[in-house]
Amino acid sequence: MEIKTDSTKNPAAKEFDALLKEDLKKRDLKEGNIIKATISEIGKKFVFVDLKAKSEGIIPIEEFKISKEFQDLKVGSKVDVYLERIESFKSGEIVVSREKARRMSTWKKMEKAFETQEEVEGIITNKVKGGMVVNVNSCLCFLPGSQIATSPLKNFEIDKLMNTPLKFLVVKCDKARGNLVVSRRAILEKSRNEGIDKILSKIKEGDIVEGKCKAILDWGAFIDLNGADALLHVTDLSYSRVKKTSDLLSVGQTIKCQIIKIDNETKRISVGIKQMHKDPYENLEKKYKINEVYKGIVTKCVEYGAFVKLDDNLEGLVHQSEISWTKKNIQPSKVLSPSQEIKVKIIEIDASKRRISLSYRQTLDNPWNIFMKKSPVESTVNCKVNNITDFGLFVSIENSELVGMIHYKDIAWNESDQSLKKFKKNDSIKAKILEVDKEKEKIRLGIKQLEKSPFDYFKDEKLKVGSIITVSVKEILPKKGIKVIIGNNENLITTIKKSDLALNVQDQRETIFQPGNRLDCAIVELKPEQSKVVLSVKEKERIENEEAVKKFGKEGKSSGQSLKSIFGKVLGSKKKDKKKDKEEK
Repeated sequence: MEIKTDSTKNPAAKEFDALLKEDLKKRDLKEGNIIKATISEIGKKFVFVDLKAKSEGIIPIEEFKISKEFQDLKVGSKVDVYLERIESFKSGEIVVSREKARRMSTWKKMEKAFETQEEVEGIITNKVKGGMVVNVNSCLCFLPGSQIATSPLKNFEIDKLMNTPLKFLVVKCDKARGNLVVSRRAILEKSRNEGIDKILSKIKEGDIVEGKCKAILDWGAFIDLNGADALLHVTDLSYSRVKKTSDLLSVGQTIKCQIIKIDNETKRISVGIKQMHKDPYENLEKKYKINEVYKGIVTKCVEYGAFVKLDDNLEGLVHQSEISWTKKNIQPSKVLSPSQEIKVKIIEIDASKRRISLSYRQTLDNPWNIFMKKSPVESTVNCKVNNITDFGLFVSIENSELVGMIHYKDIAWNESDQSLKKFKKNDSIKAKILEVDKEKEKIRLGIKQLEKSPFDYFKDEKLKVGSIITVSVKEILPKKGIKVIIGNNENLITTIKKSDLALNVQDQRETIFQPGNRLDCAIVELKPEQSKVVLSVKEKERIENEEAVKKFGKEGKSSGQSLKSIFGKVLGSKKKDKKKDKEEK
């Protein structure tokens, strides 16, 4: 570099510049170069270095404290410095930098490491957006978050890596922009691949190996085979059904497994545990027969049933519907528990689907058969009210697991909306068994059937359809008709419709009646087994008209009587009969 001085005014200076220029040329002192310097003095704030120039270089002591070399620093030590600027003789200073020399030297090393893919050592100093800052011999590099490890790390795991010497690989080197990118992941993958290659050379498909469970996922687990990761899929854990990997494995557990497959291209290893055992579904039909009973141990209870172990690696399912004869939707855990030994009946074997269906209830006495023998239809049983609904009572039958129903129509002969209201939960009652349907598992009971049916009245009185009976008015139903009592029996009540109150439409008025009134009517429909009777005043009048015509028709024709006079006689005779009845009463 050319040294400029004011030589026109001072000839001596011109001569000195020439000598200095010649001296610097010999010493190869050029700005921008790294040169060797000798430490001449170590002060409190500065370090003085001898460059064999007209003056010493001054370097702030902090530039030496960045690295560990300050501890070994002493007068006479040789150090590389960066020549930033050569001043004129007027200032007499030469500006040098130890840090820049170290950085330039590191850059050269980093460029070489980038080209040769050599490892470099650095320290993670702090976190930045998107990654970390790594100090490699005073050269700051960027470590992306994705390049820290082979898998995502948690914050506490990253904190453990900071301020610790680590190996990195330079993946990007842009000197013009001062951009250096390093990767720790590449080092780990390289090491892993080397470990995998080493392991692959020692194992083959079918080998039994020992490994440690490294990680557990829903669909399987990763097994560490002394440096190589192998995949253990959930379907290869057991021949039995496995819902979650964690049900059988835990992190850190040492297991034995068999090499199932090795992919040399992708360097993937698949292992299995069940392959070390004989498939229990081979020739299964020879060992286990359908409809036969076997002993088993409950392994797990789930919402839809319970799994029962029949043999090593062989399980069957007892469905919820096959646990109890009487409780269809019962929770399996309320009847069975893990480790419990029970008897089960095999009801289905499907080797293709690797499925065995079992039944627990079929090994127990059917309570329906017991109940039907002990309590036949028409027998009376003691019950307890379990539930009350709008349509009846649900009751548990004494000395039985079964539940029956009493319909509200079977509570009392005199049906009423108030019949259910007199019962409450846990009431003890007696009832008669009316019907037992084993197939549908239903029992129909009745309370009113404990008493004699009021409809026996019709049988006792030899009444039938067309018979004329006398009833008492109990209640007026506006615009509907009237309620009447038959045979003075409060349990024998029916309704006569408004349209059946009279033959003449004009006389079909319920308002002409009062409670307590007695009237004659005809039986139109009679079904005692259904507790049904239909009465009609209109039909009674029609029958009477027919009888009057038959009785007085001939007489009227011979004597010339009109139809009005015939009916007058009939009505007169009826009035006399009623008057006579009143007098007798």
